Amino acid sequence: MPSRSASRGSPSVSSYDVVSAYTLVIGDDSGEPTVSVHGSASAAWRELDREVRSRSRMRPRPRRAVDEESATRLASAWRAADPESRFWNVTAHRLPILLPVIARSSNQVAARTG
Repeated sequence: MPSRSASRGSPSVSSYDVVSAYTLVIGDDSGEPTVSVHGSASAAWRELDREVRSRSRMRPRPRRAVDEESATRLASAWRAADPESRFWNVTAHRLPILLPVIARSSNQVAARTG
């Protein structure tokens, strides 16, 4: 059976879902900024902590949780040492993703086969 276009009134063949993504931008005027995308806020804050420690020649943080507050304090202190050239930003995004419908309710399937 040929598929009909959703614009002509056929049943929806796709739907939208929303996913969260977090971008981290960190850098200074000495080169290209580092940009990374993360699937969770905690991963973005962990990466900010790691980047600042690396740029400051600090030891990596022990394997305990990094929270937003501690990563922000560390990054703000790093930037304060040279505020004219250093920058960082963590931004949350809500992205609508078009998903195909992969399952129908059992009533719709029974009606089509019956």
